[in-house]
Amino acid sequence: MKPTILMAPKMPAALVARLRHDYELLGPMERSPDAALPPGTGEARVLLTVGGWRTDAALMDALPKLGLVACYGTGVEGVDQAHARARGILLSNAADANADAVAEFAIGLTIASVRQIGKGDRYIRAGRWGGNAIERLPFVPGLAGRRLGIYGLGAIGARIATMATAFGMEIGYHNRSKRPELPYLYQDSLLNLAAWADVLMVAVRASVETRHAVNAQVLQALGPGGHLINISRGIAVDEDALCDALAAGTIAGAGLDVFENEPNVPDRLKALDNAILTPHIAATTESAQAAQQALLLRNLEAFFAGKPLPSGVPL
Repeated sequence: MKPTILMAPKMPAALVARLRHDYELLGPMERSPDAALPPGTGEARVLLTVGGWRTDAALMDALPKLGLVACYGTGVEGVDQAHARARGILLSNAADANADAVAEFAIGLTIASVRQIGKGDRYIRAGRWGGNAIERLPFVPGLAGRRLGIYGLGAIGARIATMATAFGMEIGYHNRSKRPELPYLYQDSLLNLAAWADVLMVAVRASVETRHAVNAQVLQALGPGGHLINISRGIAVDEDALCDALAAGTIAGAGLDVFENEPNVPDRLKALDNAILTPHIAATTESAQAAQQALLLRNLEAFFAGKPLPSGVPL
């Protein structure tokens, strides 16, 4: 008999086909907390989910045979890790499988915001370009020689730093601890990092500690020439404070791939001309998705074989 897996959100079709071949796959689930679980979930030994979905004690306790919560992406913020630890439930994620894809997208958002690519696109579509230099967009700073401050120098943040160095940017960072093996300037607080940086890159994991870490004070420190880029989780940025800062010119611009209450994006944010907005697509390259799926399948194989997880998350 095939082992049973419960799939919380809908997953990519190629992955679902692989899973159905080797496992009894149930789901997807409805996102409402009051929704009934699919029939047969009492046999589920694995819950396949993503970090943004709520995996609380009630859900885990509704799955008496649950032994592994496997998060498809890197985030695990929706999982009640204390309860999982108490129940002896393992946790895995995608580790750095999508790090290159997210890092290159982060650089893309940085270029789009700093070089005002969106404004240039709208300028042409509005029929304003006369093909000469009499009427044009104002000059803006480039990236060379500018300071990139990375909040969260994990696998993704480190790759962003490497890519940004190729553009001639100076790199600084704030992390839970110094990384002396890397040749970047460490700042002992997020506020100091923002005051130092021209571009503030948010690449930190979502947690209670990082909720609204980028607040009005941090944005004020970033300053009127500064840009905020977020490719981590929307919860790390106070969206009301960000809207105020963008509208008032407290900062110059922002590039955002993530939002606090996805898929809902504040109307104030959508109306701002100095914000580049994308629908959480940084990791959606073919190579990144193939790597994530392969790692997930290896985690499942290891779990059912009683072996260590290739990308287990310590609890």
